[in-house]
Amino acid sequence: MQDKLHDEADEIRDETAAGAPELQEHDRVAELERQLEEANSKALYAAAEAQNVRRRLEGEKVQAAAYASTGFARDMLAVKDNLERALSHVPDNAAGDEKLKNFVDGIAATLRELDAVFARNGVTRVEAKGQPLDPNKHQAMIEIPSAGAEPGTIVEEMQAGYMLKDRLLRPALVGVARGA
Repeated sequence: MQDKLHDEADEIRDETAAGAPELQEHDRVAELERQLEEANSKALYAAAEAQNVRRRLEGEKVQAAAYASTGFARDMLAVKDNLERALSHVPDNAAGDEKLKNFVDGIAATLRELDAVFARNGVTRVEAKGQPLDPNKHQAMIEIPSAGAEPGTIVEEMQAGYMLKDRLLRPALVGVARGA
């Protein structure tokens, strides 16, 4: 009887040993399939990330091209301010002097051309006088007592503000109405 039990145990061992390579091979295939799925998933994530980076860089490139002239436009505002100051200081009797009149006409023509260049490049003046104070476009310098205007309304513009497309180049320096 004991021999019979030993024989059965040997048979079971032989069957298990014979089946073990099949189990090991099956486990190995399952492991390889899992690794392949994981690698495919990582590859898809990497491709999606690369596409997102490409889109972001293209958007930044468009923004950089659109606003590349910001520094130059800001510098040109000082030229425009000086031309406007020059015209505002022309005496009233200058129209009688032909040389002075030609000089003033030249300054006015230069100012008009500068305005046209600004318009072609998306530089626009910020509306200020009569508008409510907008801290995104205006910088309040003083409060002015005003009976005819609502408090917080701009009643005086000291320096014009400008936008480049949808970005502020320079805020308008303004005086704001104060309540009575």
